[in-house]
Amino acid sequence: MSDETATPAPANPYLVLGAAIVLPASGHVMLGVPARGLQFLFFMVILGWVTTKLAPVDASFIGRHAGGFLIYALSILDAYRIARIRHAIWVHKARTDGDSAEGNAPSNM
Repeated sequence: MSDETATPAPANPYLVLGAAIVLPASGHVMLGVPARGLQFLFFMVILGWVTTKLAPVDASFIGRHAGGFLIYALSILDAYRIARIRHAIWVHKARTDGDSAEGNAPSNM
C-alpha cells in the first residue's frame, strides 16, 4: 500500500540555481512559478532601459544596464531561495521523527 501523504522530491536547489544563472526566469519555470519569472524578466528589461537613458555616455556596458543586472541578480537569489525552502520543508517532512525536538542528542541530556 503506497503512502498517499508522501510528496515527490522538489527540484534540486543547485540545479535551479544553475538554470537561473544561465537563462533568466528558467529557475522560476522549473519551480512551477513562471508568472514570477516573467515579472522578473519584465522588470529586467524596464530597468535596463531606464538606466541606459540615465547613464552617462562614457559608462561601460554594465554601467549602462545596471538596473537590469540588479534585477537579474535578485531573480537568481529568489529562485534559489524558493528552491532551498521547498527542499528543506520536503526533507523535514520526509524524516520519520519530523516534529521531534530531540534530534540525535542522548536521552539523558
